[in-house]
Amino acid sequence: MIIDSFDNESESKINPYLKEDALVVNACIVTFSYIIEKYVQDNYQLEQIGQSIAVTGNLPIYQFCHNGKNFAFLKTYAGASACVATLEDTLSEIKTDKYIVFGGSGCLNKEIAHGKVIIPTEAYRDEGTSYHYVQASDYITVKNADIVATFMKENKIPFVKGKTWTTDSFYRETINNFEKRKADGCISVEMECSAIQAMFDFRNLNLYMFLTCGDLLDAPKHLFRNGDGQYKGTQHDVSHFEIALSLAEYITR
Repeated sequence: MIIDSFDNESESKINPYLKEDALVVNACIVTFSYIIEKYVQDNYQLEQIGQSIAVTGNLPIYQFCHNGKNFAFLKTYAGASACVATLEDTLSEIKTDKYIVFGGSGCLNKEIAHGKVIIPTEAYRDEGTSYHYVQASDYITVKNADIVATFMKENKIPFVKGKTWTTDSFYRETINNFEKRKADGCISVEMECSAIQAMFDFRNLNLYMFLTCGDLLDAPKHLFRNGDGQYKGTQHDVSHFEIALSLAEYITR
């Protein structure tokens, strides 16, 4: 069974190659958005320092300096296994224990999540990747949620903390499962959080994550918050990179 997949008694057949001369950075900022990637390319002085190699296309890993600190930046793939594989690849190119990851999610509770940044506190493990990194459980704790919340509060950014539902299959977010997860206290649904936290726990890395609700499941019919090209308040909102960059400065000061 998949819940019996965790094995910490034997070595992996494949491991990330850790370069001795990997670049030391203060933190790594990770987005899922090609719109935000383009914004950062256009507005910051990026230097490509490596890449994550994949059959679907290589993903550049960049570094840039900001206010005297050196940060890495990359766009990763959506989905638990692809995202985690990309983040494992960064271990070959950079040295840091701090990752800021931000992206989109579906809203499960419009009453408390609308118009706010979501900070996941626990993630329901409805995906397969995490079970290879951490022993089986329903939820995994997102350890640095309080730090992210303190940052948001100090910077007067509206936010809400709560559980998230991580699933491999967004086309199978059924009504019954939606009701179960909402009743259990989940306020968002996405595809990566539980897997990233599990991998980071295994690798002794720190995750600082926040989400934006780009679509609404808590309605009679699934609704997208914005139309084509209307990115404000969605995962493509470039202001969220500025939030992530400020958070990177905050956790490394």
